[in-house]
Amino acid sequence: MHLSAIGTATPPARYTKAQCLAAFEASDWFARLDGRAHQVARLVLQRDNGIEARRLAIDSLDEVFAIDPDTLAQRFTTHAPALASEAAGRALAEAGMSPGDIDALIVSTCTGYLCPGLSGHVVERLELRDDVQCFDLVGQGCAAALPNLQLGAALTGSVEAPGSCERVLSVCVEVCSAAMYLDNDPGVLISACLFGDGAGAAVLTREPPPSGSRIRWRDSASIIEPGRREALRFEQRAGLLRNILTRAVPALAGDYARRTLDTVLTRTGLGANDIGTWIMHAGGRDVLQRLERALGVGPEDLRHSSAMLAEYGNLSSAFVYFVLEAQLADRPRPGHWWLSSFGAGFSCHGALLEVT
Repeated sequence: MHLSAIGTATPPARYTKAQCLAAFEASDWFARLDGRAHQVARLVLQRDNGIEARRLAIDSLDEVFAIDPDTLAQRFTTHAPALASEAAGRALAEAGMSPGDIDALIVSTCTGYLCPGLSGHVVERLELRDDVQCFDLVGQGCAAALPNLQLGAALTGSVEAPGSCERVLSVCVEVCSAAMYLDNDPGVLISACLFGDGAGAAVLTREPPPSGSRIRWRDSASIIEPGRREALRFEQRAGLLRNILTRAVPALAGDYARRTLDTVLTRTGLGANDIGTWIMHAGGRDVLQRLERALGVGPEDLRHSSAMLAEYGNLSSAFVYFVLEAQLADRPRPGHWWLSSFGAGFSCHGALLEVT
């Protein structure tokens, strides 16, 4: 399988940390929460946490504090199909393909629920064929991009062992502002300060693209540890999604990212020094620092992850598409690349890419 094109999309409204803090302090929610909660929010939004701004699917920050099931469900229903289709359309245009060229569509999300799923909305908006194979993947959190791509690899196969599809459209979309929840728990408050809205997409093909950088999917691995589920997950409370985020996450991310990498390196006979480019999910600044230590890399190696985190916040499953797009725009170096995401479960996935 080849990753032949990437597309991304975000809402137009950009909000800085300072704007978010001012809106929180002016909201009714500020009086509902205790002094410790105020301190946590101010600490996260005033210190250097690696995030400077976020894109949110709202016209005013006042809307963020209208937290009820119907409002949040409508926000997801309105914006998730639009963002998913926008990113997918850009990927198709970058690949020089028409909607009729696509044989399968895979859509991942964790911040809302639709039935029929998001895939049908993307089919309708992009006017994909009515016989396109559609797959809706849910509940995989920030890690979802890699399982999405793994399914694409299975569907396309290879030139030597072809699958059922020649061209697959991979999409991850998250409207994190539709999963807003506030209470006095520090993990809940930190989550509210970290996440942004956006979508990423890739065109996956059995054959390499005719021009430009060629990104071949060589191998991948996954680790899932249900026993660490409580470290990072959503729960349902009063009809709302409540994010559980604990102090264990940075250490888990570093440990599992290294173990996933070592699995593939052992299988392919490569060493960590053979990886020239790192496309990593960034849960936050502390997670990035832990990844640097675990992988034996420096800030320069993860500069695109840091840059996307600073400008967009944690985009959950869509994040790695933004990092990959930024890397491709920055004079991509041929060789072996490592693509990795991790999240709820606790789960971690990684893929070895070969770029020519």
